[in-house]
Amino acid sequence: MNELEVVGVRVEMPSNQPIVLLRETGGDRYLPIWIGPVEATAIAFAQQGVVPARPLTHDLFKDVLEALGQELTQIRIIDLREGVFYAELVFSGGVEVSARPSDAIALALRTGTSIVGSDAVLDEAGIVIPNEQEDEIEKFREFLNDISPEDFGTTSQ
Repeated sequence: MNELEVVGVRVEMPSNQPIVLLRETGGDRYLPIWIGPVEATAIAFAQQGVVPARPLTHDLFKDVLEALGQELTQIRIIDLREGVFYAELVFSGGVEVSARPSDAIALALRTGTSIVGSDAVLDEAGIVIPNEQEDEIEKFREFLNDISPEDFGTTSQ
């Protein structure tokens, strides 16, 4: 397993499909995962420190974990089959629960939980970005600083 960090979310053009971009902390690979607009908004809220007036689903799940005294210890992106990524939530005591990566990432950002990806997933879907493209990554980070959840065409209630 390789530790990953969330670079951010963006909207892929021309399809208008949001993606979350993860970066291998001990390597040079990036992992793009296409996600839904609701999950993109949840991830963007967490990254920007936005606290909605009413808790979103991921906020509620975090609150329930705290109320029950449970700890989320790790998020694992474990598989890629037919273009679909699979993840699992790992809780204290070793309990593992299957999850969509987008939901797992949104929860990880709210709880400060580490995210890891399997070697097989990174070998298959990881992208190495050459040094000359690092400027593009920096532009992407600047884009992330300026984007708001409303840019995903979804508003929370």
